[in-house]
Amino acid sequence: MAMTDVLSAEDIKKAVGAFSAAESFNYKKFFEMVGLKKKSPEDVKKVFHILDKDRSGFIEEDELKFVLKGFTPEGRDLSDKETKALLAAGDKDGDGKIGADEFATMVAES
Repeated sequence: MAMTDVLSAEDIKKAVGAFSAAESFNYKKFFEMVGLKKKSPEDVKKVFHILDKDRSGFIEEDELKFVLKGFTPEGRDLSDKETKALLAAGDKDGDGKIGADEFATMVAES
């Protein structure tokens, strides 16, 4: 499944472009701009599974660094600081990774 099966290519391009500058990533604004916030819980889970590249059932820190590339190949890598901030925001149980429910909560709270 491709990200464009769930979200509009135009919204993805706009959202990824808005955070092209280093240290500019804001997950709350990004999830809203990309259209994820208004999607059903099922669609949010689909996006989670696309971002979970190793299919472990979690998005680990090394996968978070490339989260924008998960939406489009043109996306930039997040900085270490941005990656750690995103992990801290989503990792509610402190296990060092983001599960599907934690991801859904992140999107809902954005």
